[in-house]
Amino acid sequence: MPDYHFFVYIMASKSRVLYVGMTNDLTIRVFQHKTGRHKGFTQRYRVHRLVYFESYRYVNSAIAREKEIKAWRREKRVALIESINPLWDDLAATWYTAEELARDPYARVKIEFDPSKVRTFPSKEELVVKQSGSGG
Repeated sequence: MPDYHFFVYIMASKSRVLYVGMTNDLTIRVFQHKTGRHKGFTQRYRVHRLVYFESYRYVNSAIAREKEIKAWRREKRVALIESINPLWDDLAATWYTAEELARDPYARVKIEFDPSKVRTFPSKEELVVKQSGSGG
């Protein structure tokens, strides 16, 4: 069975405008944000820095988490970011070279990325199975 990963991520501008999104290819999506070729909000507010992300095995879990974070007030989103990235560093700062950022955003980018090192959250179904099977 293929090993799928879906990501919920938060991008920020220099003035800390936030964008919450979900993708199955974090390196390409961040590349699109950084090159300003992801139209709309990203281009208008220049949200080019990856400040937070989570990995999920199931797309429905990632979609639910994205909706949850989008529904939060700004203060709660900031607290989430600062829980792992208090300085708001660009977590993708070393993912691309200047040459890569200057080229076509839809070209595949080869990134050394190990999803196993990302915090993965279980689906609600997995939590129910664990809780019901944990004795009682």
